[in-house]
Amino acid sequence: MSTPPRQPAIPPLPPGAVAEPASSLHFHTGSWRQQRPVHQPRPAPCHAACPAGEDPQAWLALLQEGNSRGAWESLISANPFPAITGRVCPHPCEGSCNRGHYDAAVAIHAAERALGDAALAAAWPCPGPEVAAHPLAVAVVGAGPAGLSAAWQLWRRGHRAMVFDARPEIGGLLRSAIAPYRLPRTLLEAELGRLAALAIEFRLRQSLGRDVSLDELRSDFDAAILAVGASQPRPWEVDGAVPADHRSALAWLEEWISTGSLAAPRRAILHGGGNTAVDLARVLRHYGAQVDVVTASGLPGTGPPEDCMAALPREVKQAQEEGVRFHPHAQVARLVLRGGQVRGAELSYLRKLPGEGGGTRRVSFEGTETLLEADAVISATGEVVDPRGLERLLEGEPFLRVDSGARVAGAQNVYAVGDACGACGMVAAAVGQGRRAAEAIHREALGAGGPAELGPSIPYEALQLHYFDHQPRVEGRLLPPAERDLEREVEAGFAPAELAAEVGRCFSCGSCMRCDNCWTLCPDSAVLKTPAAGTDGSPYVFDLEYCKGCGICAVECPTGFIAMQRESG
Repeated sequence: MSTPPRQPAIPPLPPGAVAEPASSLHFHTGSWRQQRPVHQPRPAPCHAACPAGEDPQAWLALLQEGNSRGAWESLISANPFPAITGRVCPHPCEGSCNRGHYDAAVAIHAAERALGDAALAAAWPCPGPEVAAHPLAVAVVGAGPAGLSAAWQLWRRGHRAMVFDARPEIGGLLRSAIAPYRLPRTLLEAELGRLAALAIEFRLRQSLGRDVSLDELRSDFDAAILAVGASQPRPWEVDGAVPADHRSALAWLEEWISTGSLAAPRRAILHGGGNTAVDLARVLRHYGAQVDVVTASGLPGTGPPEDCMAALPREVKQAQEEGVRFHPHAQVARLVLRGGQVRGAELSYLRKLPGEGGGTRRVSFEGTETLLEADAVISATGEVVDPRGLERLLEGEPFLRVDSGARVAGAQNVYAVGDACGACGMVAAAVGQGRRAAEAIHREALGAGGPAELGPSIPYEALQLHYFDHQPRVEGRLLPPAERDLEREVEAGFAPAELAAEVGRCFSCGSCMRCDNCWTLCPDSAVLKTPAAGTDGSPYVFDLEYCKGCGICAVECPTGFIAMQRESG
């Protein structure tokens, strides 16, 4: 039997020699690893802080890629009114923006406004609705931002929404109580008109408790959402005294917006610290009145947020530029009346003292009394729910009581959203509550559980800031005070170049920005780049057969998207 020929021996490779092609693949160096890299998507702080539920990081990323329409569709999946909220929202997202710790927060509100305006200019249609497995018929009472948001979210998910409202037009307080210099009427009509063009039914001039009852709605529909707002002024008096001709600030503002004129007093004192007080103060000032705003809270930026005025800081600043005088930490202590008519008011200043239960209380500071002359003292201390048709649910309370899922206590399949629940205040918050109620109804139709928790947002310390340059924030332009009137918008929007510059400042916190750092810097080529992004939004995968767990990819990830995890066992 013949023997096979002897194979020549392969001499050992000296150090520094070139190995045979692909020979390194035989050494699975991943077995050395004690920790492994993982993709760890986390919400950006702006997402967690947005009362409407928007994810600004997501739509800003699409804007960075040049996909404006995709960015708009991402935005309106949570909020159908970006051109509106981009103007009137205080944008707590910016207060939470990680970029604010680096140089200045991203101007999310201006980018949102620009995107909403671009959608209206290009007449982009809303994406079509889903096909619901179990479509429901839902009654929505109230066509303000909360009710319209709920109807939009129901329509998106394939359900039938019928909206009832006592007024002849949709919009609620967006239309009747926000001045045109903040929210131009042509823009408001366009934003609302896009929603009105969808297959959402509107029953206008239908008042709850007069034309339709809650029992009828519960009988005819699978669920009802109460977005009735808070339109009845709180009772107001000063030591039992009320001027004979007293009207609330909201009534004054609604009269001016509906008629276009106002019989303004020569000297007015406004008692309150919200947007309604500041709006009316600016309107009266434009009519030539001397206006003093008295508020128990501090001016914006002078203390903790809970102790400052609820009005938008930029609106307060603009009002001061226009000559409105503010008296923070003060109250109207006494009215000066003659024949039931106001002739002035005595102010006293307040300080905080410890109260019961660990809280604080405001008390008058003796010796600080100041007398102001005035022809009108106007209350702007908030509103409560009109009880007509809701007496059984309110039980004498000023607002409807709801649980965390927006369900009204003591009423099956009845939900309440917006100002009707109290402590809402912001248009964006009303939009968010409407969305959550619609989502709760949709989940119940599917038999699904509660909403997924957002989880903790990514902190500033988790970012790798060496890859970002300091860039100044782009600020919008304002009309000079001398050129302002009651019709022209005071704040100008971003030009395209300004929008691109500001969008580029976003850190993309907690998300993959496809920078290739992990791919190019891995010393073992254990990061592979795929043609398409995975479910976590990243096109990169880790080849754990060869990853030694050095952690360079995590350290050099600019957005904190990669974390190192200890190997089990």
